[in-house]
Amino acid sequence: MKPIIEYTDYRKYMRDFYEERKRTSAFSWKEFSTIAGFSSCSYMKVVCDGKSNLSRVGVERTAQAMGLAGYEVDYFRAMVSFCQAGSDEKKKAAFEEMRSIAKVHKVRVLEENVFDYYESWTNPVLRELAPLMPGATPGEMAKMCYPPATAADVQETLRFLTNAGLLLKSENGTYTQAQSYVSGSTEATRLAIRTAHREMASFAAKALDLPVTERNFSGVTLGVSEGSYAQIVRELDECRRRIIAIATADKSINQVYRVNLQMFPLTRKIEENTHEKV
Repeated sequence: MKPIIEYTDYRKYMRDFYEERKRTSAFSWKEFSTIAGFSSCSYMKVVCDGKSNLSRVGVERTAQAMGLAGYEVDYFRAMVSFCQAGSDEKKKAAFEEMRSIAKVHKVRVLEENVFDYYESWTNPVLRELAPLMPGATPGEMAKMCYPPATAADVQETLRFLTNAGLLLKSENGTYTQAQSYVSGSTEATRLAIRTAHREMASFAAKALDLPVTERNFSGVTLGVSEGSYAQIVRELDECRRRIIAIATADKSINQVYRVNLQMFPLTRKIEENTHEKV
């Protein structure tokens, strides 16, 4: 079984612990729940299935039942807080605590590079811009960015991108992309992506002041059902894929753009019986 610091989902860690014990003994969900001090014989499975959360007391009982000690308990507490946090601010604070504990023990949290990549707008922008400006200094790249950026910001971003393997730097100082797409699937990555969406949305509002020849904004307000919503989302996904294909095939790129495809509610759902008379 992997060390606990290689996990970001406490439910996945608990399930792996259970599966590991079950492979070597007659371990059961009932025994797991009993050892952790829960009266329900299936409580640990309910938690692992995401149907219930661990309380503060439950966290300590579960950690003890799994034989965690020292920093492992601290990491497990932080991981539970991260997964159960009700806001992105609390999730971020818990994730930073996880990273802090992992750093002390010289271990990187799974998908940490992807989390850091989406944490700052300079990362995706410089990942696209740097290869377009061979031989340019960080100061020259900074001047090309519409959101304010400094040479120090650019230098730090380029250092991160190369260390993370997202950019390759040649001996003559030019950059190339190591891969064409960055992705991640953990809750930590989804948290960072939400942060990136908020930041890019604020940039979009400011871009309204640019000449209409340099930006494109349109929108429509309409009523939909669950079925039509799902169909529209599929159309947006397909549109995004076609846009990526067009950009990928372009051999004369001279500028970095951001494309936001957004669909969000402006009202709450109207229940069918809202207007029924009694």
